[in-house]
Amino acid sequence: MTGTQGTSTKLARLHPLPLRIMHWLNAIAILVMIGSGWRIYNNDPIFGFIEFPITFTFGGDPDITYRHNGDAGFSNALLWHFAFMWLLVANGLAYVIYGVATGRFRRMLLPVTPRDVVHTIRETLRLHLAHDDITMYNAVQKLMYIGVLCVLVLVVISGVTIWKPVQFSALAALFGGFQGARLVHFCCMGLITAFLVVHVMLAILVPRTIAAMITGGPPNPRLDGRPSLPAE
Repeated sequence: MTGTQGTSTKLARLHPLPLRIMHWLNAIAILVMIGSGWRIYNNDPIFGFIEFPITFTFGGDPDITYRHNGDAGFSNALLWHFAFMWLLVANGLAYVIYGVATGRFRRMLLPVTPRDVVHTIRETLRLHLAHDDITMYNAVQKLMYIGVLCVLVLVVISGVTIWKPVQFSALAALFGGFQGARLVHFCCMGLITAFLVVHVMLAILVPRTIAAMITGGPPNPRLDGRPSLPAE
C-alpha cells in the first residue's frame, strides 16, 4: 500500500528479520547444547542402559576411544555447554520479550483449545491436514510451541541448579535434590529433542516453511493492528 507521503510499505511478513535471526541462533545454541550435553551425560549416566553414540556428541574428536572415566572430550563438552547456555538464555529472553511486546505470541499462538487439538490430530491421522496457509498455525503446532517454550525455561532452571547446587540449594530442593534436577534436565532434553525431530519433519513435508524462515515468508495479516513494516 502507499503511505500518505508516497512511501511504499507492506504488511509485516510472517517471520520478520529479528525473529529469523533469533530463530537460527536458537537452533545453533540448542543443537550444540544437546550434543555437548550428551557427551557430559555419557561421563556420568543417569540410566545405565542409555549411552549416546560418541559420533553424535559434541566436545572432542569422535575417533578418540571413549571411556567413562577418561573421555578427553568431556571437559571440552562442558566448556561448549556453558558457553552456548549463555547464548540460549540471552537469545531466548530476547525472543520472549519480542513475542510479547509485538503481540506475536497472542496473535499466533492463542487461543488453543482441547477441541481444536483433537480435531487437528484426527485430521492429521486421516491425512487431511491442510498446509495451504502457512501464516496460520494449527492447534497442535500452537500447543507444541507453547510447550517447548515452557520446557526451555525448565531446562535452563534445572541446568543452573545442576551447575551451582549449593548457591541454588532452594531450587535443588524443589527438584528433590541434585539427582532430581539432573533427571528433570535429562527429561527436558528428551522433550526438546523430540520437538526438533517433529519440527524438522514437518518442515521437510512443507518446504515453504523453511523458505519462509530464510526470506521472511508471505505477508502476515494476523499482525494487523501493528504499524506496517517497510518491505525488506
